[in-house]
Amino acid sequence: MTRPNAVILASVFALIFAVIAAWLAYGYLQREMNSVKAVQPQKIIVAAADIPIGTTINESQLKVTSWPKDSIPQGSAQQVESVTNRVAIRPITKGDAVTEMKLKPRSGAAGSGFMTYVVPQGHRAVTVAVNEVAGVAGFLTPSDRVDVIVTTPLPGNEKESVSKIMLENIPILATGQVTDQKEGKPVVVPTVTLDLVPVDAEKLVLSSSKGSLQLLLRNISDTERVETKGATIAKVLSGMERMPAPAVTAPAPVRQIKKLSKVSKPPLLVNPPPRSYTLEIVRGTDKSTRQYAE
Repeated sequence: MTRPNAVILASVFALIFAVIAAWLAYGYLQREMNSVKAVQPQKIIVAAADIPIGTTINESQLKVTSWPKDSIPQGSAQQVESVTNRVAIRPITKGDAVTEMKLKPRSGAAGSGFMTYVVPQGHRAVTVAVNEVAGVAGFLTPSDRVDVIVTTPLPGNEKESVSKIMLENIPILATGQVTDQKEGKPVVVPTVTLDLVPVDAEKLVLSSSKGSLQLLLRNISDTERVETKGATIAKVLSGMERMPAPAVTAPAPVRQIKKLSKVSKPPLLVNPPPRSYTLEIVRGTDKSTRQYAE
């Protein structure tokens, strides 16, 4: 092989290797650029403070922050105006991205009702009317837990009633008021919406139609079930101590004086005189008598 041919051959191989190296370098740099773009932060809207469920979000509860592009949650808001005055249907903790799934749909959109997002899957929301006493004097709030006690006449004995805890540790979804008619006048009646499974919902609806309901507020950490047998007036009064009968003071003995009847003395027995005969003797002008015993 002559020298010029060797130079040409070497140049060709060098060019091929240069092209391969350039292609490999280009691929590497392209991947690096893509990875840089993937981790390049983008601006999204996050919660500046904890936002409880049911809260109407205002601008002070939001802030703009940078978030890695490849890990941005789907549906994240990128403008504060698109989130303000929307209602949170799920709790949003501080620093979490505000997404459409956590917000109530806009008015007119399908499923824009609020309560439908609060009811857990497989449960039912049941609203019952209560008074100030049955509703624990208005101290009930959403997320509290209550027991439900029903007072109704005993089956087969309408004259006696029984009170029994029928549902325990039931979450409250909402509280509110409805307008009802009483004596021809509108009155405001407090209501409580409870989170129940279908079987318990049937029990509650039937009990409310047959008797009166009372809600018992539980400690939020008290989840223990309590078995009770119900209470009747007879059971309640059976535990009372009987009052001792008042001591009766015997009256002072009355001294009775019996009137003694006068006892007549028996008549003295007198022996009858002996029976006799009288003989009269006449002698001339003389007259005499003699007695002879019988």
